Amino acid sequence: MRKFIGVALFVSLVSLMGFTQETPKPEVFGGYQYTRFDGGANGNGFNGQATMYINKWLGVSGDFGASYATGGLKYYTYTGGPVVSTHKGQFSPFAHFLIGGARASDSLGGINGLAMMPGGGVDMGRNQLAVRLVQFDWLINRFDGITSKNNARISTGLLFRF
Repeated sequence: MRKFIGVALFVSLVSLMGFTQETPKPEVFGGYQYTRFDGGANGNGFNGQATMYINKWLGVSGDFGASYATGGLKYYTYTGGPVVSTHKGQFSPFAHFLIGGARASDSLGGINGLAMMPGGGVDMGRNQLAVRLVQFDWLINRFDGITSKNNARISTGLLFRF
């Protein structure tokens, strides 16, 4: 019984220490996106992301991206997932794993599928307005049983902290 009380006390103290650390403010990112698709197509578009932090280094992100390539190809992703960030100093590296849906369409029609994006990047700035220097995502798609793993997305833009 003493061991149980000791462990419970220890866990309680560690939990209280987590509450005393300052949780980073919510962040909203918006910017330019370049997408390189399997097969050589290039797309330009925009990327938006909102992140809410649970503690000093762990958060949850929601992401929407749109890319438009020559030939009328339109490609949209709507994903979400965990993000890990250091929030130390002027530069704040982060890593995330986003999973959700994708829609690809052209003049002939469209198709829906799965999108996964492991990736990360670096933000610069401590204030309410910061710059996302780069965000790189490896873009994995699955449409109608066909998986495409050779896609990449690079984004840059402004980051707002509330």
